[in-house]
Amino acid sequence: MPPNIIFMLMDDLGWKDLGCCGSEFYETPNLDRLAAEGMRFRNAYSASPVCSPARASIMTGRYPARVGVTDWICWRPGFHPCKGRVIDAPYVDHLPLSEVSVARALRDGGYQTWHVGKWHLGGPDYYPDKHGFDINVGGCEWGSPSKGYFSPWSIPNFPDGPKGEYLTDRLAAEAVRLIRQTDGRPFFLNFWDYLVHTPIQGKPEYVEYFKAKAQRLGLDKVKAIEEGEVFPCEHKKHLRVQRRILQSDPVYAAMVKSMDDTVGKLRAAVEAIGQADNTVFIFTSDNGGLATAEGSPTCNLPLSEGKGWMYEGGTREALLVWGPGRIRAGSVCDVPVTGPDFYPTMLEMAGLPLRPAQHCDGVSLMPLLNESGSLDRDALFWHYPHYGNQGGTPGASVRAGDVKLIEFFEDRHVELYSLAEDPAEDRDLASIMPEKAAELRDRLHQWLASTGAKFPAPNPTYQP
Repeated sequence: MPPNIIFMLMDDLGWKDLGCCGSEFYETPNLDRLAAEGMRFRNAYSASPVCSPARASIMTGRYPARVGVTDWICWRPGFHPCKGRVIDAPYVDHLPLSEVSVARALRDGGYQTWHVGKWHLGGPDYYPDKHGFDINVGGCEWGSPSKGYFSPWSIPNFPDGPKGEYLTDRLAAEAVRLIRQTDGRPFFLNFWDYLVHTPIQGKPEYVEYFKAKAQRLGLDKVKAIEEGEVFPCEHKKHLRVQRRILQSDPVYAAMVKSMDDTVGKLRAAVEAIGQADNTVFIFTSDNGGLATAEGSPTCNLPLSEGKGWMYEGGTREALLVWGPGRIRAGSVCDVPVTGPDFYPTMLEMAGLPLRPAQHCDGVSLMPLLNESGSLDRDALFWHYPHYGNQGGTPGASVRAGDVKLIEFFEDRHVELYSLAEDPAEDRDLASIMPEKAAELRDRLHQWLASTGAKFPAPNPTYQP
């Protein structure tokens, strides 16, 4: 029988926010167990440093530049493009119905398809049920629980729970209910949590636990935030980048713990119906950890920056895949992989035909998961022609092997890094290796042209 697939996507979770990925403050026993019994990827990437584009790439198997969704989709009125030295590029504000999503492909192949949690890929005309999901629990245009994580959360299509109920607990309960009521066909559970996006709110008992832990470790007496440069876009020019240099926020740690609890609940649910040996868990995040603004609740060091930036902290992710009897316990993979790869991977897992015309930017990870070979690909690409709300500026990048080039659109300068030797991107090699920089820049430009990428426009009113 084809396996059940549980795809868990967290929101703004940093690459080092799990115990198995190096966190010394947050606690993630359920995820650490998944890693110990499955495969952990050390060079996994989101297709974007912000959420909506990354989600669109997972659903379509295409890079955001090709889909046209290149920035987070504003669900509130009054949003305008950011302006600095340039003006943000235009972008599509929904997941086009012309795209054949991975959910639709799996449903065509006999799967039950359920979406639970955040969607953030357009309004009612573009909700999950319009993209191949049989059931949609709470997926709407919202990008965060703007009313807070404690009921009443007032999500448009998701009933409030008892006063004070924690949103993630409720989403987990809804997912468990679906698993228990499965009709016997394989299921695809697309569990996209709102955690750990702002507002930073944790369950009180967990917050108190981590406050005590921080005090016990002396972290409450250590400087955790460093002031940086001013924001480059005009509408936030009064703000400064605030970089977190230490994982020590007890409220964020409480949110991470609730996230980990959900993993345990979903695993227990498939065990209870006797499907643990026929279920694959895929766990990852939509972009890098929030480390430079909006409270800067986590730290991605030694990777540079975080959400909204073109550097490694903005796009590198935790990725765990667990499947008893399918994936060797305790295995680790260092091959670079990216968001569009999930679509063909899940199709191959399900024994369904690939759809290369659709997932044209993704490749199946099955050769890595079953350790039978590598991937027929030598480069990954990113395109973010926008100012990030966290201090990042418009740009595009390419990673080929262990070398990464970033081109910044404000002045078109490039930076070149050897990630094997310099994962922190501290030493720009562009002037030392000009031929390599030129080669990768040409390759990046060819890729951008092939996707029909949109670019920022000059800002005629800009004043330094």
